[in-house]
Amino acid sequence: MAKQQQPNHQPKQPRIATTMQVKVYAPFKVYFDGKATSLTATNRVGPFDVLPQHHNFISLLEEGDILVRADGQDDFKMTIKKGIMHVKADIIRVFLDV
Repeated sequence: MAKQQQPNHQPKQPRIATTMQVKVYAPFKVYFDGKATSLTATNRVGPFDVLPQHHNFISLLEEGDILVRADGQDDFKMTIKKGIMHVKADIIRVFLDV
């Protein structure tokens, strides 16, 4: 009788996200909606970066630049007066003019 080979039972490695879904918008206009590898903004403490796998959080944004390093597109940059950023599970929403 031929001996059957045992299947390889190595556990699958979890996929690590390398991009995030980012939407930057105001009440009547969408400025950016797409995949990004990072986002830079400014809050009361100073400039900060958000990368894939970042912890969930909400932050009030201060006057300054938002820089979105877009995946496969040109980077997006704009100056804002104020806003709110919501980060959850690699989905970032930036609400401006609120």
